[in-house]
Amino acid sequence: MATRLDAGAAEGSQFLNDQFQQALAHWNRDRLAPAFPDEDAAGAIERNTRMARLELGMLEELRAEVRAAAAAAPTDPAGFIAWFEELERTGPGQHDPLFDWLENEATLDQLKWYLTQEAAGEAGFDDLVALTQVRVPDRAKLELARNYWDEMGRGNPKGMHGPMLHFVVEVLGLQPGIEATVWESLALANAMTAMAANRNYAWHSVGALGAIELTAPARSAATAKGMKRLGLDARTRRYFDLHAVLDVKHSAEWNKEAILPLVAEDGRRATAIAEGALMRLTCGARCFERYRRELH
Repeated sequence: MATRLDAGAAEGSQFLNDQFQQALAHWNRDRLAPAFPDEDAAGAIERNTRMARLELGMLEELRAEVRAAAAAAPTDPAGFIAWFEELERTGPGQHDPLFDWLENEATLDQLKWYLTQEAAGEAGFDDLVALTQVRVPDRAKLELARNYWDEMGRGNPKGMHGPMLHFVVEVLGLQPGIEATVWESLALANAMTAMAANRNYAWHSVGALGAIELTAPARSAATAKGMKRLGLDARTRRYFDLHAVLDVKHSAEWNKEAILPLVAEDGRRATAIAEGALMRLTCGARCFERYRRELH
């Protein structure tokens, strides 16, 4: 079912490298930040057009990698949900040995390096959900809204998920930055942002976000256990402890209230959702492989 990583894909790609992913990450940071009208409007249009074309090229390259596997996914609602949920067990990067190692063997410095990469490559799940939900059908939109509200701590600033991760960064003295981040981690964040920001990939984004909810609990639990083993307190572990539990519920509801009705309404969406999920998981698998090479 799942796609296999092509070890030579990065070598032959103009997109899977430090230079391009860093440039795309800087562009994403600039274009999504609240700002004022650009005095050089013509220059901004030219720059955005050039980067948007390159971003599209990257997405299509990632999509080509998984197209055959995604085409094998059923297009009936029940069959597709069963296929999608199986990704937790057999999808690219699932249950990578990296996480057993982080839980049981990593030193504090090694864990800090891993967390720095993850923090720098974090695209902002809340913002991705907000971008994705624009004009999607009502039942799915309501589920994405409920998910977003949870990300926002249900109105309580102390419960917001983004600041919980920022707290980990501050407490551990991490210094995430684009230039210090491996391209695989940047590519993961850039791909997620690209799918959410481009309406032609809205269904892909639904699949990619659903894949995060489906697969995050095991990774979060292993990370939290590794942090506990190394003596980090409950407040510092809170972000990972929370996602180890909450994302199980989020995944079930996302599948039932977003993916299921979307596929029931139009079976073509199943293939796009499958492609998005596999694109996300393949990017994640590349991260885990790179992390293992750097840490061992």
